[in-house]
Amino acid sequence: MYLYITVAVVTILLASFVTGKEQLHTAGTAGAEGRQLMGGAKHPLSREQCFSMLCLAAVFLILFGLSALRQNVGNDYAKYVEFMHRLYTDAYIDDPGVPTEWGFNLLCRVVYGLSGYENHLLVFAIYSFVTVAFFLSAMYEQSVEFPFSFFMFMTLGYYFQSFSTVRYYLALGIALYSMKYVLRGQWGRFLLLVVAGAAFHKSIWVIVPLYFLASRSWKKWQVILATAFCSHFLFFQNFYMKLVVRLYPTYEGTEFLEGNGISYINVLRCLAVLALTAVCYQKVAQDRNCMFYFYLNLGALILYLFCYFIPVVSRIGYYLTVSQILFVPALLGYLEKPVMKKLFRFLAIGACILYFMLYLRRAHQDGVLVLPYKCFLFQDMVDILSDVS
Repeated sequence: MYLYITVAVVTILLASFVTGKEQLHTAGTAGAEGRQLMGGAKHPLSREQCFSMLCLAAVFLILFGLSALRQNVGNDYAKYVEFMHRLYTDAYIDDPGVPTEWGFNLLCRVVYGLSGYENHLLVFAIYSFVTVAFFLSAMYEQSVEFPFSFFMFMTLGYYFQSFSTVRYYLALGIALYSMKYVLRGQWGRFLLLVVAGAAFHKSIWVIVPLYFLASRSWKKWQVILATAFCSHFLFFQNFYMKLVVRLYPTYEGTEFLEGNGISYINVLRCLAVLALTAVCYQKVAQDRNCMFYFYLNLGALILYLFCYFIPVVSRIGYYLTVSQILFVPALLGYLEKPVMKKLFRFLAIGACILYFMLYLRRAHQDGVLVLPYKCFLFQDMVDILSDVS
């Protein structure tokens, strides 16, 4: 736990010296620095820019290193090692019921083949590199305040949870990065990213209709009508549960279909973000980016309320609520009164820290298992199912 707290504090401090591209653009930066980062004339980097990039590189290396050096850390780490073993020994037969996509399977086969042995550590290191790169790139290019976005990224558990559901968080990082193409109307590039992400986790396909809908300009009556339409999910629960089994056949008869997928903390987060939006809605309504984030969070709330019975609804919801790490800094920037700005900033920081503490308290439990941290330099891999069967 203390290691994770130290890493979070150190990287957040380093991130406080990083100035993102969107941050410069929003500030209306003129001169050499602004033109350099916004695609204008080429100029030598200033000392401030060099230091900013150095801090960003340090943040990346720390996060990548901690993730890549882990051994048997994460709820499904051993399961993935088992899948890789079966792929390498051809005991893994491709059929509609397998739990991993072709991109994961191909990556494992290539890495194991080139290594000449079952090098699962390199596979996880590649995942760590790409996942961290996508998240940092998304925040650096799109956030109006990179330090605060990164603070939320760390304290809301996105980074540490990537130790557990590696395929899903790779797709989530791609989804966050792809938002810039939605906002630019570059749908071809957006779809290419989705196809790439679907090679590792097919759930990313849901962002195609959801992000498209969130990018539209909605009238109030249309929002009310759409919300009323979504209420029909409550009356056709059996149908949609069967649809989930069709999409995820390996979930049938497992604990994944037990209970419901609602997260009350995520619901509270959506409500808090929407309440903050209401405080400065006049300015938000004039910002296309913020309206996109607003509809994503409104959609997530509707999803949690009307589709709570679907066990995988949280995974779908995260594709929408991950926008909060871009949206909240923008909302705080729109608050005009200094007292109100300080108050809401203090509340946001306090809420994130509280969430982080609660996350660490359950980080050793089944379903998370990112604690205790184990490094392959000092600990050996436990026996997988194939070793004991």
